[in-house]
Order: sequence, then structure tokens, then C-alpha cells
Amino acid sequence: MSDRTKFVLDEDRIPHAWYNIVADLPVAPPAVLHPGTGQPIGPADLAPLFPMALIAQEVSADREVEIPDPVREAYRLYRPSPLYRAHRLERALGTPAHIYYKYEGVSPGGSHKPNTAIAQAFYNKEEGVARLATETGAGQWGTSLAIAGALFGLEVKVYMVRASYDQKPYRRMLMETYGAEVVASPSPTTGYGRQVLAATPENPGSLGIAISEAVEDAATRDDTKYSLGSVLNHVLLHQSVIGLEAIEQMALAGEEPDVVIGCTGGGSNFSGMAFPWIGRQLRGEGSYRVIAVEPEASPSLTRGVYAYDFGDTARLTPLVKMHTLGHDFIPEPIHAGGLRYHGMAPLVSLVKELGLIEARAVHQNPSFEAGVLFARAEGILPAPESSHAIRAAIDEALVAREEGTPRVILFNLSGHGHFDLSAYERYLAGALEDYEFPAERVAEALAAVPVVSD
Repeated sequence: MSDRTKFVLDEDRIPHAWYNIVADLPVAPPAVLHPGTGQPIGPADLAPLFPMALIAQEVSADREVEIPDPVREAYRLYRPSPLYRAHRLERALGTPAHIYYKYEGVSPGGSHKPNTAIAQAFYNKEEGVARLATETGAGQWGTSLAIAGALFGLEVKVYMVRASYDQKPYRRMLMETYGAEVVASPSPTTGYGRQVLAATPENPGSLGIAISEAVEDAATRDDTKYSLGSVLNHVLLHQSVIGLEAIEQMALAGEEPDVVIGCTGGGSNFSGMAFPWIGRQLRGEGSYRVIAVEPEASPSLTRGVYAYDFGDTARLTPLVKMHTLGHDFIPEPIHAGGLRYHGMAPLVSLVKELGLIEARAVHQNPSFEAGVLFARAEGILPAPESSHAIRAAIDEALVAREEGTPRVILFNLSGHGHFDLSAYERYLAGALEDYEFPAERVAEALAAVPVVSD
């Protein structure tokens, strides 16, 4: 048996259309509400932030949305991404399970994020936008948008969560190499950032704060639009290339997954892998267990409430119905910075409410333990975020060993950890802390969630 089997599609197999799960859901998604009036928003409400093409995708119910040729051409830089069978990991675990992983770390940004960054940059350029403002947690999204900005000739301003800005200086340097301007959030460059710093000068930041700053930036400049790397429907739509390719690659392998797994922060890489498989299930074409894995320090799916809430701390964004820990909640500075978000994508939250997915939360030490085991077996150093999915895949494989029953496990390896070596250093030195679920702080944040009747 080989150490690792690779399943590769030719460039002509890059999908020609993204998949939209809304078309197959048994219920319509809850309306998105205006932050001021509480009434359903229309395209004009979103126009200051997004180009009209993305607004149309945000509300689309079409099963397929065509991928423009310039976007597919840019995808050729790294897509289709490979699918591997992890024979060495299987042997290390002594499991009868077959473990497959889709590796998105081959992209220029080192993660799945360019799948939507390229699309968003293209549509903004088409509408005449000159500059994009965004936030980033661990830096994968900011890096990807910086790359996309360079590809399409756009300026990019990135508000990077301070905890990650301090932990991951090389991510900042990479973004700046691609031409982006990067500041730590909360920053003194926006009114909201100055307000937060005045109240808490040592604030570690959060994605909610960084989103507020980026939205303020975009809303106050005529040449700028806002770009978000997760949560929104159009972002999840663009990520569906992951699962669409994986369906073809699993067919090449001659197997169907019993379990599909992805890590979750805002929901983009998880949905990118999982939604095309869930769509097959909804259409009666297969049956799968689908598992979303999140950090115990920010467990919106497993501990949050399903309610209307703001996507940012300044309450500038529209109200969306999602699993939330409260927009004021600031997670502990765990090294999986891309998962440090108080809420979950509305569509991911909806499929959880419909019972189509399972959710589990894990601490960062067990996640890093899984990441190190995977790296030593498969030779790829995973991002801390991706290690959450690896943890669940290993746990499923160990259950298969205990039960003596084979199963096929597929997970999304959403990115590499080459810029996360300081986190691995802390783990290997035994200095990595597991943060307990902050029940009191979450309860305080949930008290500020607006009361909205359906």
C-alpha cells in the first residue's frame, strides 16, 4: 500500500458554476434585517458596501451561479486542489477507516480563502471600485484579499485582530508584500477603533471589532467597498468549489464518504466542503454525517443561541439570524485566530437548526496534538484552524477502530500552518493554554442581543 494516494483533476474540471444550497433547503432562510429599522433590507441598503453582482448572489435562490471566465482563469493558479487518502495516518491510528482530505493549502495564500477573495475582487473591479477594506483574524483572509487585489489592480486595507497581529508578524509582512496596508485592530485610524482603545487600551481585538472598523472605512469613502471573508451567503457560495471538486475526486477514488468534516469559525471552509454533499443528501443522492468542529473558547454552534444579532460589535452590520455568543463577546486569544468569531454563518446556522449537521467543540491542546500527529504522518503542517477538523477525523477513526467497523472519513484541510510556528512552539513546550468556556461573559454578551420577532 502506498503512503499517500493523490486524486487530481485536470484544469478543465474546475467547476463552471458555484453551488447554492438555498435552492435545495426545505425552508427559506430568515430575512436579513436593517440595523436601524429592523425591517428586511433591500439591495439599496447594501449598495454602499458591496457591488451589485455580489448583492444579487447574496439573495439568490438559483442552484447554480456561473463562475466568470476571469475568475476561473485566476483559479488555475492553484485549482483544482488535490484530494489525498491518508494511508500513513490510517496506519498510525491502527484504524480500519479510510481517511481522505482535501488540501486547500496549495493556494497562493496557503488556505481556502482565495476562492472567494478572487471572486470578490473581480466583481468590485468590474463595478469600478478602486479600494477594498476588510478585516482578518489569523491572516489567511487578509493575505488572500491582498493577493486578489494585486491580481485585479485594487488597493486593500486590512484591519488585523490585534491578538493575531502580535502573534503572527509574518502574516502581516506577507500581506504587505502583496501590497496591502495592514493595521492592528482596534486601531486609531477609525472612529470606532479609537472608541474601543479609549475604553480598553490593551484590548486584544476580535473579528467583530475588526469588522466594525472595516465597515466604517468603506462606508465613509466613495472609492471603497467592504469585503468579508466568511459568514455571508455569497462567500459560502464561492467556497463551494471545494466540495464540488471533492465529489468528483471521491468518485475517482471509488468511495463515498460516511462522514464529512470541517472546522468552523464563521463557516466558509466548512460550508465549502459540506454544502455540496448536503445538497446531494437533500436531493436523495446520498446520505452523510456532517460534522462542524469549533473551538471551545468560541463555541457559537454548540453553546450559542439561535437569534438575530449583529455581525460586529459596533452594530453597523445588518441583523442576521445565526448561532451567536453575543456581538459584544470577545473570545480568548487562541492561536486558531480564524475561528475567533462570536457568530456563525446564517446558512450554517440554519442547516444546524434543521438537523442536517452535527457540531462539536474542542480545546486548542487536543487540536494541536492532532495537528502534530497529522504532520508527522502526512508531512503537511496544518493551520491551527484546520487541526480542529483533524481532531474530529482522528476521533472518528478511533471509534471505527474500537468498533471494528470501517468507515470513510473526508475532511477539509483548509490551510497550512507555515506562519503558525510560534503556536506550535508553545504547544511543544507545554505552554499552550486551554481556555474554559466563559459562561458569565457570554451571558453578559447575550444580554445585549436585540429582541427580534420572526
